[in-house]
Amino acid sequence: MIRTVQLLRYLSDAPLRRRVTAATNKVESFNRFSQWVGFGNRGVIADNDPVEQEKAMRFNALLTNMVIFHNALDIAEIIRQLLDEGWEIGPEDLAHISPYPTEHINRFGEYSTHELGIQPEAYDPKLDVDFTPLREQSLIAAGLGQAA
Repeated sequence: MIRTVQLLRYLSDAPLRRRVTAATNKVESFNRFSQWVGFGNRGVIADNDPVEQEKAMRFNALLTNMVIFHNALDIAEIIRQLLDEGWEIGPEDLAHISPYPTEHINRFGEYSTHELGIQPEAYDPKLDVDFTPLREQSLIAAGLGQAA
């Protein structure tokens, strides 16, 4: 009965369908990106040892998260440059940016490790963009209250 009620609610509620579709698309995008990053052996874990299987999955998750973080740093830097040049960037613009681009990554190239010992600059997580309107829209769409 609960499933039937949920299904009827889903079918009759267009905003709910949009939220479910958006969430599903985000998850699928992440999964495709993670599979792309874990290209070795075509993503097949050939070892029957559960410990080795877990290691392979954790290493892939670590590598995926590192690439996403690096992409986020690059995207934030580009946004800062555009803001410095006078571009107006709103939260709606940033809501459409994905941290999963792969075009700039050379998976099969040669990599230098001489820079591994260099201390990176401190990460500045702040962007001069007001995300309040976007958060308020999300809360209203989720039915969690009215905007203040």
